[in-house]
Amino acid sequence: MIESLLGAFTLIILGYMIGSVRIIDQGDEALVQRLGQYKRTLKPGLNFVIPFIDTVLVETVREQLLDIDPQQALTKDNVPIEVDAIIFWRIVELQKAYYAVEDLEEALKQLVITSLRGEIGRLTLEEAVSSTNRINSELRKPLDETARKWGIEVIRVEVQAINLSSALRDSLEQEQIAKSQKKVALSRTEATVQSIEELARALQAQPNAQEVLRYLVAKDYVNANLEIGKSDNSKIVFMDPRALNEAITDLIRPNEFEQGTNNSSEGNTTN
Repeated sequence: MIESLLGAFTLIILGYMIGSVRIIDQGDEALVQRLGQYKRTLKPGLNFVIPFIDTVLVETVREQLLDIDPQQALTKDNVPIEVDAIIFWRIVELQKAYYAVEDLEEALKQLVITSLRGEIGRLTLEEAVSSTNRINSELRKPLDETARKWGIEVIRVEVQAINLSSALRDSLEQEQIAKSQKKVALSRTEATVQSIEELARALQAQPNAQEVLRYLVAKDYVNANLEIGKSDNSKIVFMDPRALNEAITDLIRPNEFEQGTNNSSEGNTTN
């Protein structure tokens, strides 16, 4: 009987000793809560706790990376941009880091976003794009000061990219397209005007200019209707060729009048 009790007692002691052992890996630390209250911090190596009474919470104290999603920001000259940044940080006081804020990473993320927008707002677009190293250094110091109150250290901040906002990019693309279309339309108009002027000069030398003009207009009229008719979805629009005929005739007449005036002047001079 005594031997049985002694064996059971030995097993209890052995189980208690095994349950009290906590090995903390290098790069980690652990909080010990006893009955819900903070008791102490365990460092890497062999540690002992009270089984069933102490609760052990292990956290890494290695350097960690927090990737911030691209954020909208407004520069000093009111240009909307998107800023992509990452932050390297680590826990230096586990007790503060665990108890100071509920969600440490979310709090750090919001702090970075607020500071980043504030720093971008002090710079013009040109300064922001050309001064990412300056932004990195300017951000780290105030971030680290606030983060220290939470038991963490901000090691460095890196702005990965600064891009124009998608809305602004679309606006610039539309503006560029409009400029290109305007340039093409202007070139076509200039070419048309030049062709009409050349046609007018050529017709001035022809005694039967009106007949030639009517032929050319009729030819273009027929060709235009043939092109329209090739499309299944096109609508046939009948145009009066006399309108174009009259327009070009009006263009020729001033030149004829000017030529007649010059001839009359030369005749008077001769007399």
